[in-house]
Amino acid sequence: MAKGELCAETKRGNMKIAAFAMALFFALGSAAVADEGMWTFDHFPSKTVGAKYGFTPSQAWLNHVRASALRIAGGCSASFISPGGLVMTNHHCAVDCENSLSTAQTNLVQNGFYAKTQDEETKCPGFEIDQLTGIQDVTKQMLAATKGLTGAAFTAANRVENAKIQKQCGGTNPAIRCDVVSLYHGGVYDIYKYNRFRDVRLVFAPEFAVAQFGGDVDNFNFPRFDFDIALLRVYDNNKPAATPSYLRWSKNGSKAGDLVFVAGNPGSTQRELTVAQLAYLRDVSLPKEVAQLAELRGLLEEYQTLGPEQKRTTNDSLFFIENDYKVIVGQLQALDDPTLFGSLVAKERKLRALVAKQPALQKQYGGAWNQMAALQKLRERLDTLEGYKSGAFLRSSSYFGIAQTLVRAPVEKAKPNAQRLPEFSDAALPFLPYELFDPTPIYPAVEQLDLTFALDNLRREYGPADPFVQLMLQGRSPADQAQYLIANTQLGSIDARKKLYAGGEPAIAASNDSFIQLARSIDAETRAVRKQYEDQVSNPTRQISEAIAKARFAIEGTSVYPDATFTLRLSYGKVAGFTDSHGVIGPFTTIGGLFARASNADPYVLPQSWLDAKSSLDLQTPMNLSTTNDIIGGNSGSPLIDRNGDVVGLIFDGNIHSLGGDFGYDPVLNRSVALDSRAIVAGLTHVYHADRIVNEIAGTP
Repeated sequence: MAKGELCAETKRGNMKIAAFAMALFFALGSAAVADEGMWTFDHFPSKTVGAKYGFTPSQAWLNHVRASALRIAGGCSASFISPGGLVMTNHHCAVDCENSLSTAQTNLVQNGFYAKTQDEETKCPGFEIDQLTGIQDVTKQMLAATKGLTGAAFTAANRVENAKIQKQCGGTNPAIRCDVVSLYHGGVYDIYKYNRFRDVRLVFAPEFAVAQFGGDVDNFNFPRFDFDIALLRVYDNNKPAATPSYLRWSKNGSKAGDLVFVAGNPGSTQRELTVAQLAYLRDVSLPKEVAQLAELRGLLEEYQTLGPEQKRTTNDSLFFIENDYKVIVGQLQALDDPTLFGSLVAKERKLRALVAKQPALQKQYGGAWNQMAALQKLRERLDTLEGYKSGAFLRSSSYFGIAQTLVRAPVEKAKPNAQRLPEFSDAALPFLPYELFDPTPIYPAVEQLDLTFALDNLRREYGPADPFVQLMLQGRSPADQAQYLIANTQLGSIDARKKLYAGGEPAIAASNDSFIQLARSIDAETRAVRKQYEDQVSNPTRQISEAIAKARFAIEGTSVYPDATFTLRLSYGKVAGFTDSHGVIGPFTTIGGLFARASNADPYVLPQSWLDAKSSLDLQTPMNLSTTNDIIGGNSGSPLIDRNGDVVGLIFDGNIHSLGGDFGYDPVLNRSVALDSRAIVAGLTHVYHADRIVNEIAGTP
């Protein structure tokens, strides 16, 4: 059996275990117990934590942790760990920076990076780190603005009020970011205000081989032995930013049973969705995603066999596609489990029955679930339409994304703020040049692969006779059209982008750039499809979800946590192992276990730096650990802290049983996985000799 087939079989077996565990948990009716919850900082259940663990987080403690925790705009979490702007996150959260700074001659992803002096700290192209500074409830304003409206009227009013609130919050200050956040699927709206750091520099990153030790085989498994860390620094006016709120380092780490917290930005969960929405995921959406990811993964694997440069330029893309594939397969397996799904059906029936017992609630909200079910039938058709004919399928192409922004910018800027697309609002415009003139390298050969894949999928979905397909392909095959577009664009040049942006509509209209011409030719249709989807799917879904949220509030109050929204959350738990079909698994691995697991075959080859340092390392030092904290994708890079607010680890993964965590939390088997703080210091000290950084973390001059 081929290596890839063996991995697939292993995944399928593991997913069945995960699905069974989730089914068992829900069958026992154990929801909202144990250490469940990704809590917003303004509604953290401190008293509950105090009753269980004997420590009640104070408001001052919460404020300190909130100010120390960070969000990486690309989809990860991080934290300040020194007063001089030093930031800790995962290697896989900074790999885009490493890749952007690499060349065919200098591969930072493969070889690692350490700035021995501050002057050697190197700016990450296109990187943004956000620090949450305030949360304000704007529910009344948002709901009042859209009351009684539906369809296009709701879309317009929602957009107007959103833009108004954002502008009032941050104005046009490029150092401030304000996001209107929908919680409880429209039941609550908050404005989240951030300090925005755009000058982010790479300080340290280990070799890929040890950061992702075990590769896709070990991904979402435990025991683990990864040194998945990267250190960055934020700068202000070309100097390290002063960051008085930061997390100090624990002197002793943690032990089994210790109370620990995770402060991070979980991306999304779907625990509040209706059964009809979950069935749509199971039967329509997730199977399509799995098939497309599998095909793209195969194309990238084949492309990497062409040579080292092909591997270097697609290594991070393949890593994330493999990760996404495993996640979605896990979600699909969980929803396919009849016991689990049956428990979700029972949970919804219970809530609907409680609503039906109160005539006023039933009259106002009782029909919402049936409305949501009916909407899924329309959604199936429009999801495909929006995915392809809004231009969304082309967003993997950097060239097209730049072209579409350049084409739309002068048109949108000429409109009143309230009538613009959200990405061109007054609050968003100051950041547009950062995105358009991002110096991150674009590799034409990789663009060719991605664009061919996208165009081929479009043709397969709609057929060669479809007018939109003909407009996109211009009489060429997908591969030939991709080649033509890439050969006839100047958008790889930042100077060319700047001239087009500064020249406005006349420069765009006169441009003979292939991607500019393509974006102009399909702009009317892509706008129309986007608007249709917003009017008929996105906003009706929001309105129905809002009604269900209000019904749930009437029954349960707001004592429950909202689904994850890539906003800052705090979870609590304890250091703990678990027992599954493989036996009893303890909460810690050791550095010695890393060396014992190493071999001469990928993905278990240790870099020479670690082999050389083995004799100087204490092999009993804890390497990775597992905890009961409730996390999900987006929590990567979150600090793991103790009751003192001190760093005891760095979250980088969950175990295989956590893959059903989108739909619920299993206290018996769900575990988060972290790099131990003691291993971080040991690696920085003995392997990388990064004394400058170790002293900064320790607070030693």
